[in-house]
Amino acid sequence: MSEIRVALLGVGNCASSLIQGIQKYKDVGPDDKVNGLMYPVMDNYSVGDINVVAAFDVNDSKVGLDLSEAIFASPNNAIKFQDVPPMGVKVERGMTHDGIGKYLSSVIKKAPGKTSNVTKILQDLGVDVVVNYLPVGSESATKWYVEQLIAAGCGFVNCIPVFIASSGEGYWQKRFEDAELPVIGDDIKSQVGATIVHRVLTRLFVERGVELNKSYQLNFGGNSDFLNMLEQERLVSKKISKTESVRSQVDRVLSDENVHIGPSDHVPWLEDSKWCYIRMEGKGFADIPINVELKLEVSDSPNSAGVVVDAIRCCKIALDRKMKGPILAPSSYYMKSPPRQFTDDNARRNLETFVNGGDTLESDL
Repeated sequence: MSEIRVALLGVGNCASSLIQGIQKYKDVGPDDKVNGLMYPVMDNYSVGDINVVAAFDVNDSKVGLDLSEAIFASPNNAIKFQDVPPMGVKVERGMTHDGIGKYLSSVIKKAPGKTSNVTKILQDLGVDVVVNYLPVGSESATKWYVEQLIAAGCGFVNCIPVFIASSGEGYWQKRFEDAELPVIGDDIKSQVGATIVHRVLTRLFVERGVELNKSYQLNFGGNSDFLNMLEQERLVSKKISKTESVRSQVDRVLSDENVHIGPSDHVPWLEDSKWCYIRMEGKGFADIPINVELKLEVSDSPNSAGVVVDAIRCCKIALDRKMKGPILAPSSYYMKSPPRQFTDDNARRNLETFVNGGDTLESDL
């Protein structure tokens, strides 16, 4: 198969881990046994077929640099697990809009100069898939970029909680359908992160006949994403995305006062580590209480990259098959807020069907 030409919106920690990961796994074939990949090959596309050819940012510390250098520039603090040789990809000046929040403005200096011609760059470089890594709360900036990539004829993987694939009024779904382009979204689930763990435990309660009454999920970390999310106004869509992703696994309504899920604080010394505390309170046989407490520690950005390498390839597969609009199977398996929620078992079966060329969906919730 041909390469997958990718553009990144934002060159933060997640972009750093993605690019390092592409380099690390570039020679992995279908028969290789490796740690860290769910799918070494998807429909003949390997991780090494992903070629990042464009990137956009607004930080003065990154704009103009080769992408191989920009991914390690301040304030990025993701773990370095792989050397990356020069890529010959210059980080272009992107659009700011609402991309720099109150707290990010203390660590990011906006690069001078005009916004690059995003649509022309995407077209000239023959970009297949655009990946959205903008900061949480970048509603206007995301929608501006979506207009540019639709005009350029690119597929879209939306890793943040701005509701594009799952927009309630259907506006953005129709835009992608009319343009005959695929979109996978919204808001990436990490490989083994807080949301997927909480969802699986919630479904376990339901399937084992335990009534879940109360639950919380508290997350904190030390990267710029958590610093940005100190601004409560930018957290509205994030909290909706994380809460509904978990609440969707319960067969009855859990009231808002009994569910609390969301980022809680920024602890600088944690850097790109993320700590999550989950508590679940329920009633089992004879209404006897069953309580669960769990702590999860992960490196936040590599945990995300392990999913994005799959989502990119799924988007390219959808392009090859001339699919348009939200692509349900990969969206439901890889994203917190897909257009339709499934149990994770059904979502995985749907993904397998999609990868193998089918279009049948298992029952949803």
